[in-house]
Amino acid sequence: MQISGAQMVIEALIAEEVEVVFGYPGGAIMNVYDEIYKQRSFQHILTRHEQAAVHAAEGYAKATGKVGVAMITSGPGFTNGVTGLADAYMDSIPLVLISGQVPMSLIGTDAFQEIDAVGISRPCTKHNYLVTDAADLPRILKEAFYIARTGRPGPVHVDIPKDVTAQIAKFDYSKEVDLETYKPTTKGNTRQIKKAIDAIAAAKRPLLYLGGGIINANAAELV
Repeated sequence: MQISGAQMVIEALIAEEVEVVFGYPGGAIMNVYDEIYKQRSFQHILTRHEQAAVHAAEGYAKATGKVGVAMITSGPGFTNGVTGLADAYMDSIPLVLISGQVPMSLIGTDAFQEIDAVGISRPCTKHNYLVTDAADLPRILKEAFYIARTGRPGPVHVDIPKDVTAQIAKFDYSKEVDLETYKPTTKGNTRQIKKAIDAIAAAKRPLLYLGGGIINANAAELV
């Protein structure tokens, strides 16, 4: 079906069975917020600051095990959310941050509320995207959720210029994700595991220093 980029964002969130979105609106993301107002499939919680939106999405992800979703606008809206992104990256929290961006023609011109969001988010995300064509939105959004939740979980940032949210294109969310450069390991290395077992067996006073992955994997009982 042919729909706008803003509508594609909503349809993707519905397809991913998102229940709650945390956000704070602004001009660059307003087309998407107009579509949020029309839908009844998920709840939007209005925070009073972009950093709070991202931290709230983190808390939701920790509490539910699902991908947390936050939505913010461009410029200072995005920079306010960077602390939450960095925190999610350090704590391996599955998160998708959707930010509005100024129109394509204004990117790189120091326009009002314009900043290099993908450049800033690159060091503190698993992956990030600048969407330049609405036709790419279904693929990018599906990849974003896949990357966020698989392997070692983490935040993914999707930056969408305002004119892209207004473009009309075909929405097809049926294609499976297959990334040549992203094949997360899901099985332990037998040789490394044996080394760990031998080290623990030989230790007189073993000390296990374990990360949050134990909780995420429901492996506390096994440990």
